[in-house]
Amino acid sequence: MNRSHIPSDWSTTRLSRIADVQTGLAKGKRITSRSVSLPYLRVANVQDGHLDLNEIKTMVVDEKDAERYRLKIGDVLFTEGGDFDKLGRGTVWRGEVQNCLHQNHVFAVRPNPDLLVPDYLAYLAAAPHGKRYFQSASKQSTNLASINSSQLKNFPVILPPLAEQKRLIAILRTWDEAAENVLRLSQMREKQYLGLRDYLIDWSNNQRAIKSFLKPVSRPVPKPTSGYRALSIRSHGKGTFDRFVENPESVEMDTLYVAKAGDIIVNITFAWEGAVALVPRDHDGCLVSHRFPVFVPETEKVDARYLRHMLRMARFTYLLGIVSPGGAGRNRVLSKSDFLELMVPLPPLDLQRRISTILDDAENAIAAEEKYLAALNRQKRGLMQKLLTGQWRVKTDGGAV
Repeated sequence: MNRSHIPSDWSTTRLSRIADVQTGLAKGKRITSRSVSLPYLRVANVQDGHLDLNEIKTMVVDEKDAERYRLKIGDVLFTEGGDFDKLGRGTVWRGEVQNCLHQNHVFAVRPNPDLLVPDYLAYLAAAPHGKRYFQSASKQSTNLASINSSQLKNFPVILPPLAEQKRLIAILRTWDEAAENVLRLSQMREKQYLGLRDYLIDWSNNQRAIKSFLKPVSRPVPKPTSGYRALSIRSHGKGTFDRFVENPESVEMDTLYVAKAGDIIVNITFAWEGAVALVPRDHDGCLVSHRFPVFVPETEKVDARYLRHMLRMARFTYLLGIVSPGGAGRNRVLSKSDFLELMVPLPPLDLQRRISTILDDAENAIAAEEKYLAALNRQKRGLMQKLLTGQWRVKTDGGAV
């Protein structure tokens, strides 16, 4: 490790010198008459900086193994493998589940309390310093990666004095708490939006067939000879996304179709799981295949913003499933003719516009909270880089450092 920027009163050392690194227990390793059934943590439970305890499984283990692999408060949990950008992870165990074990893909690191504070280690692992180490030391395949116990033991720990570790933790926790508050507010606003939408869009009145206000349109163009933007749709009402096709020769079709801002577009293969969207301005002019039929709203009858909210409702996704016959997955293809016959709520145009304005405002509030949350997380990453490498010093109870 390059120590050129590390303060002179800090040290650097391998993790194994200041902490016990323990691998987890393999299921069915040893089962005897003295075996017991206990909860255990899997990789899925150890997220990036927090625990997901919604689903805790159990395993039958011998009592001796149970004692050896039982987690203790203050253990720092690291994962052996997972998504490349979440490799390692570092989450402090605070005794959330009694008598909980950890499986063999989850490491438990028990710091020496005289040298290392668990929360400081977790922050250091999540900081750019830790991310760089785990990504460079890992065994990688596509977007997955893994580390072994030796690589974890060799993790280079930047080690301030204990008092400074505790002060750094306190500072970073303020950002965590702020982010948690913003996240809760965003989740509350999301629930408010869904409640408003269910209240304002009344499926019991003013029903009209889709064909009465949406018209199929076809804008065929020859397949480009150079790179182009292709449009796709996310399922579950998550909108459109584009990708750049560098090599048009890799596309089997000779004819593609132009999508324009304000169009309604459907993925006939995955319509049954809500793959329908209003094309936004930034995706105007993108190309689609014949599997993405395009429809133009009649503006004198329907407000496109109203459609965007209505088409994402669970009730409409259910109707798409009805007109997508067949087996599971790709065998369920939307019937375009049946799609146009679907009956949906279409109140008078002025009411549609008022509903759209209310729901747009609610969504804009959610977007603002999400933007603020992203800014807080960026600030935290920057702070971690500066504080945990000693580039910025902090005051402790003993005064200035």
